[in-house]
Amino acid sequence: MPTAPALSFLDRSRTRTGQDDADALRATLGRARRAEDLGADGFWVAEHHAVPGVVGSAPTVLLAAVAAATTRVRVGTAGVMLPNHRPFVVAEQVATLAALHPGRVEVGVGRSLGFTAPVRRALGAHASADADERLAELLDWLHGRGPVTLRPLVPAPPVWLLATGEGLRTAARLGLPVVVGGRLLRDPEPLRRYRDEHPGGRVSLLVDVVVAEDESAARRELLPQAVALARARSRGAFGPLPTPAAAAAADLTDRERVDVDRYLADAVAGSAGQVRRRLQDLLDRTGADELLLAATPHARDVEAANDARLAELVADLRTAG
Repeated sequence: MPTAPALSFLDRSRTRTGQDDADALRATLGRARRAEDLGADGFWVAEHHAVPGVVGSAPTVLLAAVAAATTRVRVGTAGVMLPNHRPFVVAEQVATLAALHPGRVEVGVGRSLGFTAPVRRALGAHASADADERLAELLDWLHGRGPVTLRPLVPAPPVWLLATGEGLRTAARLGLPVVVGGRLLRDPEPLRRYRDEHPGGRVSLLVDVVVAEDESAARRELLPQAVALARARSRGAFGPLPTPAAAAAADLTDRERVDVDRYLADAVAGSAGQVRRRLQDLLDRTGADELLLAATPHARDVEAANDARLAELVADLRTAG
C-alpha cells in the first residue's frame, strides 16, 4: 500500500432545492478554495449535460475558473467524455490551461456518451464513435504527434482514464493512470491485472464518503444523492438534490430502492473511526495512490465540515503509513 495517499476532492456542481444553477457553480469555486486551505492535493470537476441537478456542463471552462480561484492545488476533470467532443478541441483547451497554470492541470477523460438521445444529438455525439480511437487521437495531439502543431505548445499534462474493466485494459496498453470506483472497489482483481500489464500505473479511487457522529447520521446525509441517482436511472430525470428529510420520505419503486441500497453499500459512511478503517481497507486491497473523495450533502455547512474531517482523516492515514 502507498504510505502517503494523495487526497483530491471531486465536486459535481450539484444544485439543491431552493437554489439556482449559478449558486451551484459559485459553491464549486468556494469549495475549491476551501480544499486548498485544507491541504488537499487536487480538486476535480465533472461533466454533465442538460441535467437540472448537475450544472457542470463545461468542465474545462469550470476548471479554468477553479484554477484562477486557487494557487497551489492540482486541478482536473473527472472527466471529459471524449465521444461528446473533438479530441483536437479538448487538447487545445487543456494545453491552454496548462500554459496558464503550469504543473497544476490534469485531464481525466471518459468513454461515455451523453445521458439521453436528445442530449447526444445536441452534442453531435454518435454511438459509433470509437472511444479508444478518440483517446489515442487526444494523446497524439497533446504529445505533438498530430498532423498540425497544437498551440499553445506546452509539455503534455497528465491524462487519466475513468476506467471500468474494459477501460483498464485500454489504460494499461497506453500506459495511463486510472480513476476507478463502484464495483472495482468491491472486486480489485481487474486492478491487479492492470498493474501486471502496466507496472507502476497510478490508481485513484473515487469514493463517496461522509463522516458524521455515527453511521446512521452519515447515511442520512448520503441519502439525497442516492435517491437522486436511483430516480435518474429509472425515470431519466436527475433533479436538484432533495433534503435528507425529503429523501427519506421519497416514494420509490422496488428497483429504485435496490439502486439506493447499492449506492449506500459502495459509499463509505460512519464515524471518524469507521471511515478511517474503511478507507485503510480500500487502500490495502487496491494499493491505490490517491483518494478522490466525493460526497454531496444537501447542506453546504455539512459539506464543508465533511471535507475538513476527511482531510484530517487522510492526514492521519499518511502519518500511520
